[in-house]
Amino acid sequence: MSPIPTSPRGMYFDEFEAGQRIVTGGRTVTESDIVSFAGLSGDFTAIHTDAEFCKTTPIGQRIAHGLLVISIASGLAAQTGVLEGTVLVFREISNWKFIKPVFIGDTIQVEMNVLETKEFRRIGGGNVTIELDVKNQNDETVMKGNWVVLMSLRPE
Repeated sequence: MSPIPTSPRGMYFDEFEAGQRIVTGGRTVTESDIVSFAGLSGDFTAIHTDAEFCKTTPIGQRIAHGLLVISIASGLAAQTGVLEGTVLVFREISNWKFIKPVFIGDTIQVEMNVLETKEFRRIGGGNVTIELDVKNQNDETVMKGNWVVLMSLRPE
């Protein structure tokens, strides 16, 4: 039986333009997320995994790993579908700032704003620079920065 051909649902390079804004759905960070990420990454730092230790810190509670939150933000961006089947490579993270801690029970959402595009016709795509603003349930920015992704040109 031959596979059924599918079409990418993502946006092609030429569909992106500076000023576009895409908002993801939300996702709540759980204790299980933090424990699983600690196991996967090997980062069992006490500020992430030791509730009793954290009671003695100025923050007073466990915080999610920053790289965990970036990973969740990446998943939320992927769930929008705009990159599905049309992204060639993820090229760069730049100007990333960790602004506020993310706690167990916080719900994060990502606002993606297209900053610029640069076509590379010879390789069949172009860079799209996207500013990500990761916000918590109180609409406070918890981290932000830029991603550069190489997106496919629309087939001729």
